[in-house]
Amino acid sequence: MTTGSRTRKREGQARRARATRQRIVTAATTLFVRDGYLQTTMADIAREAGVAVQTLYLAFGSKVAVLAAAVDITIAGDDEPSPVIEREWYRRLQDEPDGRRALGVFVDAATEIIGRFYPLYAAVRAAATDPEPAELLHSNKRMRFTTFEVVVTELTTKAGFADGLGVRRATEMLYALLSEETYGLLVAEHGWTVPDWSAWVHRHVGAEFYPG
Repeated sequence: MTTGSRTRKREGQARRARATRQRIVTAATTLFVRDGYLQTTMADIAREAGVAVQTLYLAFGSKVAVLAAAVDITIAGDDEPSPVIEREWYRRLQDEPDGRRALGVFVDAATEIIGRFYPLYAAVRAAATDPEPAELLHSNKRMRFTTFEVVVTELTTKAGFADGLGVRRATEMLYALLSEETYGLLVAEHGWTVPDWSAWVHRHVGAEFYPG
């Protein structure tokens, strides 16, 4: 077998493995949201994904690892391991010189992400009596706060950012209004649309961040 043939074979195997993982994650997400994480077994996931249970364990190792992958992919919208600073919305935020418009880029991106993630978030929260989903939930919150700090630090470089408003306090404000809990209260419970929520956050946070 030539080097080129071996390379093509490895690439084909990698594509198939990635497709299998994606199929498993999609199946698991459906089951976690519909039936609950604690109620869903690895056998259930394998059956829904159309793979052997052994394949599932070889790909992920444990049910909580499947859940972690489902959370990551649902939040990102894809299975690319790209950091925040390489995401298209973050590049647009960086390139936008106007502070309020840059804030709007992030608010729109965040509300879209939270809306996509909320059904799975609710499933993880319901399973948080178990220590593994609970730790995953806490880890997700820590990562989200860190992402918000990165965004706010960038927003402070835009002209007109409020004097005396520190990165930590500004991050806390944005983190509170752009959260799964706020989505659950306003959108899921009280029937706001996501654009309504996005506009409300943009208006109030914009006035705090860029008061001029």
